[in-house]
Amino acid sequence: MIPYTVNIKLAARTLTGTLNLQNKTAVDWGWQGLIAQGCHSSILIIDPKTSQTIQVLERHKANVVKVKWSRENYYHNLSSPYCLRLASGDASGKIIVWDVVSGTAHCEIQEHSKPIQDLEWLWNQDVSRDLLLAVHPPNYIVLWNGDTGTKLWKKSYAENILSFSFDPFDPSNMALLTSEGIVFITDFSHSKPPGSAGKKVYIASPHASPAHTKPAPTAAPPPTGAKKALNKVKVLITNEKPTAEAVTLNDCLQLSYLPSKRNHMLLLYPREILILDLELSQTVGVVAIERSGVPFIQVIPCAQRDALYCLHENGCITLRVCRSTAIITSFSFSDPEQSAQELVYDLRSQCDAIRVTKTVRPYRMVICPVNENSAALMVSDGRVMLWELKALTGRATANPSSGLSPLYSPVSFCGAPLAPNQKHIQNLSLNSMIGQTLIAGEAPLPSSNQQEVQLKFLLTGLLSGLPLPPFAIRMCPPLTTKNINHYQPMLAVGTSNGSVLVYNLTSGLLHKELSVHSCEVRGIEWVSLTSFLSFATSSPNNMGLVRNELQHVDMPTGRSFAFRGERGNDEPPIEMIKVSHLKQYLVVVFRDKPLELWDIRTGTLLREMAKNFPTVTALEWSPSHNLKSLKKKQMAAREAMARQTVSDAEQNSVESSVISLLQDAESKSETTQAISAREHFVFTDTDGQVYHITVEGNTVKDGARIPPDGSMGSIACIAWKGDTLVLGDVDGNLNFWDLKARLSRGIPTHRGWVKKIRFAPGKGNQKLLVMYTDGAEVWDTKEVQMVSSMRIGRNVNYRVLDIDWCTSDKVVLASDDGCIRVLEMAMKSASYRMDEQDLTDSVWCPYLLLPRAALTLKAFLLLQPWSGTFTMDITQVLFGDESDLHFWTVASHYLQSFAQARQLSVATVEGEIQSELAQQSPQNHLDICHDMLCESSYFQKFQLDRVHLQEVKRTSYEHTKKCADQLLLLGQTDRAVQLLLETSADNPSYYCDSLKACLVTTITSSGPSQSTIKLVATNMIANGKLAEGVQLLCLIDKAADACRYLQTYGEWNRAAWLAKVRLNPAESSDVLKRWAEHLCSPQVNQKSKAILVLLSLGCFYKVGEMLHSTRHFDSAALFIEACLKYGVMEDREKTAFLDYARLLRSLGLREGAALWASRAGTAGEQLLEELFKGEGGGHEVAIDNDEAKVTTDSL
Repeated sequence: MIPYTVNIKLAARTLTGTLNLQNKTAVDWGWQGLIAQGCHSSILIIDPKTSQTIQVLERHKANVVKVKWSRENYYHNLSSPYCLRLASGDASGKIIVWDVVSGTAHCEIQEHSKPIQDLEWLWNQDVSRDLLLAVHPPNYIVLWNGDTGTKLWKKSYAENILSFSFDPFDPSNMALLTSEGIVFITDFSHSKPPGSAGKKVYIASPHASPAHTKPAPTAAPPPTGAKKALNKVKVLITNEKPTAEAVTLNDCLQLSYLPSKRNHMLLLYPREILILDLELSQTVGVVAIERSGVPFIQVIPCAQRDALYCLHENGCITLRVCRSTAIITSFSFSDPEQSAQELVYDLRSQCDAIRVTKTVRPYRMVICPVNENSAALMVSDGRVMLWELKALTGRATANPSSGLSPLYSPVSFCGAPLAPNQKHIQNLSLNSMIGQTLIAGEAPLPSSNQQEVQLKFLLTGLLSGLPLPPFAIRMCPPLTTKNINHYQPMLAVGTSNGSVLVYNLTSGLLHKELSVHSCEVRGIEWVSLTSFLSFATSSPNNMGLVRNELQHVDMPTGRSFAFRGERGNDEPPIEMIKVSHLKQYLVVVFRDKPLELWDIRTGTLLREMAKNFPTVTALEWSPSHNLKSLKKKQMAAREAMARQTVSDAEQNSVESSVISLLQDAESKSETTQAISAREHFVFTDTDGQVYHITVEGNTVKDGARIPPDGSMGSIACIAWKGDTLVLGDVDGNLNFWDLKARLSRGIPTHRGWVKKIRFAPGKGNQKLLVMYTDGAEVWDTKEVQMVSSMRIGRNVNYRVLDIDWCTSDKVVLASDDGCIRVLEMAMKSASYRMDEQDLTDSVWCPYLLLPRAALTLKAFLLLQPWSGTFTMDITQVLFGDESDLHFWTVASHYLQSFAQARQLSVATVEGEIQSELAQQSPQNHLDICHDMLCESSYFQKFQLDRVHLQEVKRTSYEHTKKCADQLLLLGQTDRAVQLLLETSADNPSYYCDSLKACLVTTITSSGPSQSTIKLVATNMIANGKLAEGVQLLCLIDKAADACRYLQTYGEWNRAAWLAKVRLNPAESSDVLKRWAEHLCSPQVNQKSKAILVLLSLGCFYKVGEMLHSTRHFDSAALFIEACLKYGVMEDREKTAFLDYARLLRSLGLREGAALWASRAGTAGEQLLEELFKGEGGGHEVAIDNDEAKVTTDSL
């Protein structure tokens, strides 16, 4: 027979349960594609695609209150590999930065001992990816190096800081939500703390806002719902501190910048979401809930489209999409109320609510940052519900009178126009599902070009945790040579609601949930690998009697029956049940009633002990029995019978081996039924006397009695294995009996009541697990010494409720924090390596691979040798590469648009954006979330639309002044003059504004007036009045000079904005190129942003050079190849191809290296020779150049 081995090594793991209230905000969905969630002091790492927990991180001693994945906004190579890095903060003020794959702490940070309020990794500059900003209560923000744990700077503020939000468009801007209002910081830098205390503004609560509740005319019905709320929030942001009656300070739940458009912020209240325009400090939109509606808990704004994911108190997730202002304008004739323009967010989809109870409440929602079309809901009972947004084409069946305009699919994807039949693209991400929001002045395309889209939420995954403790746990019988072929490591968990959960510890997944009892399960004993007995006791009546339930459960069928039949009502509670080693007999021990002895195989009661039977305090079955000798006797008897019945003649004719086989089979079938082996058990009474009882068949014999040991108190538990018997008492003493040598040895542990003791499985394994009220210990009974120990308060912060062995070297502990932990014998709570996991479903996560393997896989997917094409966009989505995804989105759009311009024979000068092209396809433009990278014509329309909205919303002279200034810069002089003339006579600026209005209307382009105004403007700028000087220059069409002044004085963003809205393509290009140079400077170091700016200008040569000089060889080579394919670049020196070939060779991709070496021309010949040295005719192996096509739009 060939020897074989089975590796049943179980990984250490944690089965988690219900969440603590402090875990409420501890959840994050990273660009890496994984969800991190705090559960008590542990952190779960969840794969949302397969709904599996793939790692549990344990090191925190307090409840985890914040988790944040590091951003992937950098170029990945061997020195900066793909890695799973996570920061977590707990209630004791400790921050841990984790290497999630290995489960180890990278560094630990401690500043104060109060809960961390907020955490965020800085993503904005190209120098360091290790910077972590944290809010330490009550009022400190601290910047840490997350790699080394060193503090870079610390800044305190006057008020208590609740949370913060970074401006996604300008990393120097951030907002702090404080207990009294908002603090805006405009000088945030990683190199030094903010210099000023920031600009404080106070929030007047929407319900208590004092302004503009003018009485409605008697004829009109009183406003309701959203309109009423909008009236209330006309004035919201004030620089003066509001009175105590007018404001409720903690009413604002959340503050967040909108990543879909610049300078907008949302404030969340329980019944309203307010959209603020920060240039005006004014509410420009509101999402209000009707009186009967369900309040908000949280809102997440999307970046790809102007949309909001909202979580409500009933666990319902709703998606609201901003209504097109173009459509609002067209409706304004029929509804004059609607012409008071505002940002309206229409409800487009909602998922099912959950059943909310006292213990079950929705906590938080996270959305996938890569695709923005998946959401995960965390529920307080430990459930994680994974919802996916699906786009369905076809007309709406909803009521047309609802007033909702239809949503359309996008015109293009990654710059390439979409054909109507490309349905499979739709659900890739939010921006491939729904088209851009139209703005005023844009005409919608004919609906034949676009499909109408309905959005639906689909539940695609559900993770459920353990219910509330207490638990009773029991591991199934151990692995043996007989059950090796069908063994499954099952753990039965009895819960407080009467159900029994069976977990497979190989995968850590719930195998079965069996509703067995009507009250709390007190204990479980397995009677085979697939069936168990469990008992539960109801709460006692006034006589102290209970209803006992003892059920026999067959796991494969789920069949359950009452093992004791009709017995069980109004009797003393069951204390314990003990099954004999051969699973033949069962002892049921009661509190104030003699024990019962049952035959498990037949389900019959063998003996109910007499009333004078001693009270049992502890009981254990002996591992010794006479089954082997019985089998031998039975076999001998059968052989004798066979010899008598078979005659000599027949004996000769039939092979003796056949007879023996028959006899074997017969004897085996009968032994299982007929043989009743003799088994023994021992128990102790209240005096500590040990009794020995023998059971054989249906006979029960009383054996020897051993007098009590004087050194022991009342015996609480007994364990027996081989020749070793161990007794534990209520005083914490352990007594080890060596039955062979007839020796006993008492050890005082000084740990108090010994609750439970169990021997480890496995022949000769004499390890013993001991449970106390304050923890547990492992003892070696051979050496009679302690192996390991754990104690609450010393090395763990949870109390152990139940213990068992799950293999010969691993223990399983149930604890009062609602978790069940499988630990090594050392019992140190430790995370496990993710690559040791035995997962049911395979997980797609390149970050789990070794750095070289991850980069090889990426190169392989980019090259796609099986199809001869290159795909940039989908690979970045699969890898969650933030910087690459932004780069290729912008690159593919402008490559398409410049190539199209070239085909249309529009004269192109490098650095000009084609305004003609933009007019031809009004919707085929970059969305406004790309801000300054959009086409100028679209950017200008958006800014006009925005200033029109600001104009409608203005409520004070300050607002009017800002609107007039913006209109002057945008060249809307007529409207600006109207606003200037609105200034009232008692205003100090009345004279100034009147003169300004006269000046604007009388400006002529004559030489003398122009030179005077230019001189005045220059003097104003020199004397610190930059904004006024810029306005004057714009009045005389000297916006290019204005941009130069703005750049000189460091107002780079303002200069870029002005260039986009006022200058012709050539002048605008000069300003933006200077901005790109500034971004590349060492003190700014935002080369990645500079590359995007140059892309939008069509400076493709420069982009290729910059990518190459920053050693982004794969991006450089693929970008240049794409430019050549689209005909927007001449075939020049291609050293990038050679460097990419070398990179591929270092990764072991020889064919790919040969392809790119051959594309590098003469420079690549030497590399080709090295690649195919000794193979002869090496150049023929290289792929033909014509075979390789670059497609940024292929899937």
